[in-house]
Amino acid sequence: MPADLAVIGLGPHGLPLAQAAVAAGISTLGYTTGPEAGSLSPAELRRMHQAGFRPGTDPAQLGRVRTAVICASTPRGADGVQDLGQVEAAARALAEQLRPHTTVILESPVLPGTTEGFLRPLLEEGSGLRAGRDFHLAYSPSRIDPGNRDHTPAGIPKVIGGLTPACTESAAAFYGRLTDKVVRARGLREAETVQLLETNFRHVNIALVNEMAVLCHELGVDVWDVLRCAETKPFGFQAFRPGPGVGGHGVPQDLTGHATRTLRMVELAQQVNHRMPRYVVQRAATLLNEHGKSARGARVLLLGVTYKPDVADQQGTPAQEIAIRLLELGATLSFHDPHVASWNVLDRPVARADALYDAAADADLTILLQNHRTYDLQALSVKAQLLLDTRGATPMGAAHRL
Repeated sequence: MPADLAVIGLGPHGLPLAQAAVAAGISTLGYTTGPEAGSLSPAELRRMHQAGFRPGTDPAQLGRVRTAVICASTPRGADGVQDLGQVEAAARALAEQLRPHTTVILESPVLPGTTEGFLRPLLEEGSGLRAGRDFHLAYSPSRIDPGNRDHTPAGIPKVIGGLTPACTESAAAFYGRLTDKVVRARGLREAETVQLLETNFRHVNIALVNEMAVLCHELGVDVWDVLRCAETKPFGFQAFRPGPGVGGHGVPQDLTGHATRTLRMVELAQQVNHRMPRYVVQRAATLLNEHGKSARGARVLLLGVTYKPDVADQQGTPAQEIAIRLLELGATLSFHDPHVASWNVLDRPVARADALYDAAADADLTILLQNHRTYDLQALSVKAQLLLDTRGATPMGAAHRL
């Protein structure tokens, strides 16, 4: 049976969209050329299938949908340049099957100008159709917050920017079936730049509180108490929390090579946030030394290796770099995470602690990297020989806090 919607790419951006569409009663094709759909558990896949979801890898299926949303990943390469290879592959597969009057929307995180300058030519050349005349083309920033139960897709406004006003309205009509509020941008570039601003806003503000955490430690000030008090201000302040690093799928973008100037604030924020894993390891080594132990040969237990609490996603998690630096110092590592069954660092497995609190009692140092709700922090603070809390989750005096 033909689907109304094709979600192309079932990674971190596409899967939530597909789930929201199915929940809204939209028959949905989940098209993928890679292993992304593996993030669905068999039970979730079965429930979605019963509600109208159809996974597929046959490009011919793309020719029978009214709306196609490209949610392909856009990872950064080793040189820091955004890789649009998956977007290109999705566009070429769709273009061969594209029919008149189809609405095509890009949701992948991209730099301003990508939808019109990169995606549009691929679709037009591959289909022989003209965007804005024969089919609708629009961009909408992906707004996802994995694990957040307070913000459902229906309650998150969607920003839409189209190549033409008609394109905008066609995309708005689709998203109006998923959310209570649709916000129309002036055009494609404005919508793309919304994504740029929202992502960089997060990274810049996290960098600020990370620098404050380092400064407060040097001054003997409790940064967590400072934040608790500061967030009572009802205007002009939004609380962000320091941590061991910044993970996730929203990569900061400084426009290098895409504009006449770079975003210097974003460049600096990246430098600050990239230093945090090294800072955590320095604090860990200092703690061990203060208690008569060396990092070399120390048994270190890492708690929470995902990038976000209560999710299994490890994209960009600072736990990887922290583990590597601890191994370089000669530490012996183990880990615990209720959402991660096995974990490799430098292509080698790290021992998993099944008996969490016994492992904390046995370790020379326990480092809380992610505060999953299943952790009993009171029990951990009692059991652990040394506890370094990088999330400010333990009460004052119960552990050494970042």
